[in-house]
Amino acid sequence: MTGSRWVSISLQVVAWFNLVSALLGMAGLTLGFMPVPTEWIEGSVFTSYVWPGVILGVVVGGSQALALAAQYWRFRLAAGLHAAAGLVMMIWIFVEIAIMLVWSPLHGIYFGTGLVQVVLAVLALGAWPHPFLARNSR
Repeated sequence: MTGSRWVSISLQVVAWFNLVSALLGMAGLTLGFMPVPTEWIEGSVFTSYVWPGVILGVVVGGSQALALAAQYWRFRLAAGLHAAAGLVMMIWIFVEIAIMLVWSPLHGIYFGTGLVQVVLAVLALGAWPHPFLARNSR
């Protein structure tokens, strides 16, 4: 990644937070120890929270794990995978709210972590010009 060390460390922190949260959410939803009312998914394609839990763990958590693995192994596509993982997190929250028609402060937190991850990934891809106010030559 071309970003600075603080961008790299920040990406790791956000991705680990999102990964652990997704795995805990998957465990809570599939094993049933999260107190989420089933009325929230009435009228959707889901009859229980098992499949949403599996999707949360595999898709959201998996995208975070993939981005972290690419970063640790120093693959060039790591920043792009972090951007994709952040977008997956934001899409997950958007779809969850659209299905459940319920908003929780956790939705705001996780949408925010996805957004922060995307911004950091774009910075890691070199979106910040150096120096900031430099002009292009003619």
